[in-house]
Amino acid sequence: MKFSDSVSVAAVLLLLYVAIASAKTSGDVTELRIGVKFKPETCEVKAHKGDRIKVHYRGTLTDGTVFDSSFERGDPIEFELGAGQVIKGWDQGLLGACVGEKRRLKIPAKLGYGDHGSPPKIPGGATLIFETELVGVNEKTLNTEEEEEEEIEDFDDTEL
Repeated sequence: MKFSDSVSVAAVLLLLYVAIASAKTSGDVTELRIGVKFKPETCEVKAHKGDRIKVHYRGTLTDGTVFDSSFERGDPIEFELGAGQVIKGWDQGLLGACVGEKRRLKIPAKLGYGDHGSPPKIPGGATLIFETELVGVNEKTLNTEEEEEEEIEDFDDTEL
């Protein structure tokens, strides 16, 4: 191997190392990361593909810039899980979540808005971070589950 070839290989390796180190320090990811921040003690209802779910969320870029939040609007998003109505990172990252569960999804660009982004708030190639709370599955919420339990407890069969 010639000296110039060795220098070229070393330069490529150095660039690769810098790219990897920069991705790690910038908070970018290449695969979906799911962090469970809160899980209810009991999980009566889990989200499955095809379920109609309601989710509260706060979306941020890796630098902390908030680009959207249903919490501030007081209006969770509703969609069919796994039907491609939202970004792939959500369809994958919310599977199996319990009603009331809070997750932090760190979504790579390939499962978000890709190289084109969603201008003007989301640049191309952006890693997205979502703080999510599953508030309903097929119209079942924590409140409806509690109401159903109360109805069962209040039932008095002595009148029959």
